[in-house]
Amino acid sequence: MTDIAAPASRRVAGAFVEYNAEFRAITRRAPVRFDSRDWKGGQRDAVERIELYDRFVASTVAELKALLGERAEDRALWMEIRADFAERIGGLPDAEFTKTFFSSISRRLFGTVGVAPDLEFVATDLDPLAHVTSSVVTNTYINHGSLALLFEDVLGDVRFHTPWRDLDNSIRHVITEVQAHLDTRGEQRSVQRIEVIRPVFYQVFRAYIVGRIVGRGFLVPLVIALKNSDGGLLVDAVMLAEGDVSIVFSFSRSYFHVDLEHVAEAVVFLRSLVPRKPVSELFTVLGRAKQGKTERYREIMRHLADTPDRFVHAPGERGLVMVCFALPSFDVVFKVIRDRFPYPKSARREDVLAKYQLVFRHDRAGRLVDAQEFRRLRFPMALFAPELLAELLAEASLTVREAGEHLVFDHMYIERRMTPLNLYLRAASPAAAGQAALDYGQCIRDLAYTNIFPGDLLLKNFGVTRHGRVIFYDYDELCLVTDCHFRDLPQAASLEDEMRGEPWFYVGEHDVFPETFINFVGFDDAQRAALLRTHGEIFTSRFWRQVQRRLQDGEVLEVLPYHPHRVRVASAG
Repeated sequence: MTDIAAPASRRVAGAFVEYNAEFRAITRRAPVRFDSRDWKGGQRDAVERIELYDRFVASTVAELKALLGERAEDRALWMEIRADFAERIGGLPDAEFTKTFFSSISRRLFGTVGVAPDLEFVATDLDPLAHVTSSVVTNTYINHGSLALLFEDVLGDVRFHTPWRDLDNSIRHVITEVQAHLDTRGEQRSVQRIEVIRPVFYQVFRAYIVGRIVGRGFLVPLVIALKNSDGGLLVDAVMLAEGDVSIVFSFSRSYFHVDLEHVAEAVVFLRSLVPRKPVSELFTVLGRAKQGKTERYREIMRHLADTPDRFVHAPGERGLVMVCFALPSFDVVFKVIRDRFPYPKSARREDVLAKYQLVFRHDRAGRLVDAQEFRRLRFPMALFAPELLAELLAEASLTVREAGEHLVFDHMYIERRMTPLNLYLRAASPAAAGQAALDYGQCIRDLAYTNIFPGDLLLKNFGVTRHGRVIFYDYDELCLVTDCHFRDLPQAASLEDEMRGEPWFYVGEHDVFPETFINFVGFDDAQRAALLRTHGEIFTSRFWRQVQRRLQDGEVLEVLPYHPHRVRVASAG
């Protein structure tokens, strides 16, 4: 082996150890932020932790270039470095994380297109759950005949400096919810024990106890949301249905801060609670976004190997900014930025990239899809429907190119596929369509509270999840509420002014007229009337200016992933 291979391998392994230590150090601030109700500090921690991976990859690449000099891109040397690295990390827990880190470095250094098995660890070979032989550390509570004593033990083990506001009342709340859920299921068998992941989960304003209720022949998810209120700690909600738990761990939520020794063990546990949730999304929502991307790629490649499907245009209206395509039998969508945006779009490519970066770092509040950014992916050209292939080569030539029998994508976004809201309304029952119209209004309201103005409110830019939640996914006109100028619509001075196709008054670059939003909402009369009754204020400039002032004053506004019936969301604190 070359003398320099071992030091290079050691540097990569050491860099990952340093990254992981800093990741966990940031994560461990979460209990302190929750205890002190330092929500802004928690938001800063979230951004810092998201940016950590790329920072370490970039610095490690720079160090290796300095160490290896003119041999930095010597493939034969990197084959030796890879072999030494594989041996060096052989016995480590979560070794696939370390291999993913190595691959990130080699791919960036060499600009790898597709995969390079001699230079990296191929994602399709990295199964982080395959070698999990131990279980996540849990606390187990045995039911000795009293649910009150059982849940007193569960809640009593949560240690904060903040005292409970009324522990007995919180215990009663949990028991009532658990008993009601079991009764609804017709469950007559008794609860035997409760198993809880020992570290508490933190996400923005709430702490979560995450576990499961085990009885004779049944298992029920258990997620208890804790709130640090003015008067002390209390149980704010209890999630027991798989769908409710899935929403808490959604691809549209910000990542949890939970100090796990071995993340893969926690993923195995969580899959027992939400078995339909993809492994990629569980890794991502636990904060391991890069491993989540690796798992998403594995899921796609595994599916392509088992399906006769070809890539086709994604359902819905063709976008002016993105070419969107999908595999009919797989629930993700692929998005590629077009070379040119036709009128009335005025954004540039770099503007679109910046919007997606903003969303990646922002509190998504359950209303923005988490788009994963991929570079230099390669797929067989034969997998693409002819009309899609023609559009990609003609309309996205700055990003998509032919390479022999393959199509290379220098850049794309991959995200969970949803049913576009305009298509959903055509097929949904009247009750489901009415609920979607109301949740559309709640989605806009929730986004406003997190300082996001969608920009384009057309129904085609919103999707509906399998849980019936409305999510915004078109980011090219998205901006911060605090950057907008919300105006009342001027009254026309004459009929001639009123009949003009273009505004007869001055409109500045950042001017927004909420009264006009309703003109773009394609609901029927009943849906529109229900929307206006429940969320009418979002169509007034007064609402947006009030939210804007609160945000500018430094107030942090809550949007929680439960109680979907809630219309008005209170401020944190």
